[in-house]
Parts: sequence; C-alpha cells; structure tokens
Amino acid sequence: MAMYKVDGRMRKCFYPLESHPDVFNEVTHGLGVSPSLVWSDVLSIDEPEILAMTPRPALALVLVFPSTPTYQEQKREEDAAREAYTGCGADEPVVWWKQTIYNACGLYGILHAISNGPARQYIQPDTVIAGLLEKAVPLKPEERALVLEGSPELEKIHTAAAMKGDTAPPAYEAAETLCHYTCFVTSSKTGNLYLLDGDRKGPIDLGVKLPEGEDMLSAPALEAVRAYLQREDNLNFNLLALVKEEK
Repeated sequence: MAMYKVDGRMRKCFYPLESHPDVFNEVTHGLGVSPSLVWSDVLSIDEPEILAMTPRPALALVLVFPSTPTYQEQKREEDAAREAYTGCGADEPVVWWKQTIYNACGLYGILHAISNGPARQYIQPDTVIAGLLEKAVPLKPEERALVLEGSPELEKIHTAAAMKGDTAPPAYEAAETLCHYTCFVTSSKTGNLYLLDGDRKGPIDLGVKLPEGEDMLSAPALEAVRAYLQREDNLNFNLLALVKEEK
C-alpha cells in the first residue's frame, strides 16, 4: 500500500485488480458474500447464442473499459450538471461508495455490486462486508469513504487478490490504471436500474426498471450497457456478471 497527498490529506493507493472472474471471486468471497454467487465473463451482449452461455440469474454487471480522454471529457460534462450526492441512511435507494482509494475502481465495482440489489441478501453475518455496511450506511459519502480507507481487512483481501491475476501487478509508482470499472445494478428499494461509479458525483438513476422476473442480462440492462459503450467508438471492453451458481 502506498500513500499520496491529495487536497491536503494522505490517500491510499492499491494495486489495480485484473478484470478476471477468479480475482473478483476471491475479493467477493473474502469480504463475506456466499460462495453461491460467482463472477462470470459475459462474452457477448449482441449474440443470443453466446450470451446464453452466461449462467443465470445475473444480479449485477461490472463493465471494464478504457479511461480515454474522450471518456474523461464526457464525464466532466455530465457531472458538471449534477449536484454532489449527500445521501445516507437505510432509506437510500442504493448504497454508493465514493472512490477515494486510488487504482481501486475494480474494488469499488465489486462493492457496489454486492451492496445493492438481490446480491445484498447473500452477505453472510459477521463478515468484513457486513461490518463495513453497518458502519458506513448511516454516514454521508465522505465519512463513508473513510470507513473503507480505514479497514485493514479490506486492504488485505484486495492485495491478496491483486497478486493472483494472470498479469503481475506493476510497481506502485507505475500502477496508474488505463481502464475504469463501473457497475450496473438495480435498487432493492425502487427497482430502478442504476449506474454506480465511485469516481462520479453520486449514483446515477437510469430511470429504467427491469421486467418482472428478469435479471441483469435482460434487454433493458444490456441496452444500458450498450448505450454507455456507444458514447465512444471503442470496442475494447470487458463485462463481468455476478451470477447465482446452481449446485
């Protein structure tokens, strides 16, 4: 773990996570989510035969894409019209984690996926994620972020997983990531589809509900992913689904 000074205070920097199901599973299960939920690659969002290879139901999606200058400019323009999110408490439509740990957008994607929607029901009691949620949910975003920064258990789980990808992680001083992770998940309160990205000003309600009985690989959810990708002519992306593994 390295530290960097930002806005007058020291912030943590983690090794980046590889977008690989095994790496995501290690973090997810290490945090305390039931082993019955696993991550799976989504090999196509346009070809039904290939999409059918992904296990169902899918409870959340994490999209990995290049953090290009075009994307950064679009993000600045969109966020300029939004107020910074200040929500907190059990009545929030979604749990949003503001990202303050550098190079950890993969971790925040996982946290958003397991803290919301039906995946929340698979969090086991007396675990790391159960404790983090208990402490953090009553707090506003800045204080909530400090709960993550102050968790040695979270750091240990993340670091162990980062070391087990197919590609060795770079040294901290060379570890700035070229890709970004964002999560698509439904609200257990409203049923609306949300885009959750800790690097934005807050949760983004996409104003779409999934059809009754449908999951995150249904047409409305995939259309939201497709629309996000079409903002830039770049097909270099990866999509992972958090799915319920049938025994």
